[in-house]
Amino acid sequence: MTPWIYRSLWSLLALLMLLTLAATTFGALKLPLDLLWHGDSVLRQIWFTIRLPRVLLALTIGGSLALAGCVMQGLFRNPLADPGLPGISSGAALAVALWVVLPFSLPLVLMLYAPMLAAFLGSLAVTMVIFVLSQRHENSLSRLLLVGIAINALCGAAVGVLSWLSNDAQLRQLSLWGMGSLGQAQWSTLLVTASVMLPTVTIIWRLAKPLNLLQLGDEEAHYLGVNVQQIQRRLLLCSALLVAAAVAVSGVIGFIGLVVPHLLRMWLGADHRAVIPGSVLVGAILLLVADTLARTLVAPAEMPVGLLTSLMGAPWFLWMIFRRGGQHG
Repeated sequence: MTPWIYRSLWSLLALLMLLTLAATTFGALKLPLDLLWHGDSVLRQIWFTIRLPRVLLALTIGGSLALAGCVMQGLFRNPLADPGLPGISSGAALAVALWVVLPFSLPLVLMLYAPMLAAFLGSLAVTMVIFVLSQRHENSLSRLLLVGIAINALCGAAVGVLSWLSNDAQLRQLSLWGMGSLGQAQWSTLLVTASVMLPTVTIIWRLAKPLNLLQLGDEEAHYLGVNVQQIQRRLLLCSALLVAAAVAVSGVIGFIGLVVPHLLRMWLGADHRAVIPGSVLVGAILLLVADTLARTLVAPAEMPVGLLTSLMGAPWFLWMIFRRGGQHG
């Protein structure tokens, strides 16, 4: 990587730290840092137990979704690939909905990880179906999007049936998942999400060079010494795990995995040694800003953060489609 790329990544990290510090002070209750330092213990308790874990959870989930999108775009070699469009997020959401509505019994130790395990199995099942279909047909992008539409429709219908069968508490929980929300942030959920994300990010970072070689094509990568199928399986598992962790905690938050990696490739180039950490940083910044706006725009009420990310991401997606269509035309 060039010195300019290193400086860009360090600048993103500095911006993330400043925004993180600022975001902890905004919300329905203003918590200025000087007031926290010299104020009473109640304000410090609110800041530490409510505001700080939510901000850190936004960073974790935003980075996870952006990195999952980065991996998907690298595997399919297409900037329109995204965990939400092919139905991976919907598969994870359906699995979590099954866990919420149907009566399952697990040991107490596993209860905290159970929604994440269910989301992982749902996202992994959809990921494997999509990947197999994309490898067996030359027109993989069109088939990918068509299969994604079908999977999203099927999962949406299934979640609708489960919502109809659910009680009031379960229905409210499913509704929040459908729109995406970080309102349930706690230190325990942050710990679970971070314990999944950090090792997964490390694995993906170590696979940045093989992922670069995969951009040349499977055959060329094989001749350059890459175990193509093994690398693809590892990256698929990591992407599914990141989506599962995010969906299990916050619900379906769209477009971060689509917009952020594509933006980073336009800015930093195609080298995944730069795109991977850049995606984590920019994804964290984007969701942090969106969640801060969700907490402040209609205070003391709160908007679902998934609505804001969709409002920001949908125009970008349309621009990408028309831009690619103009280039091909």
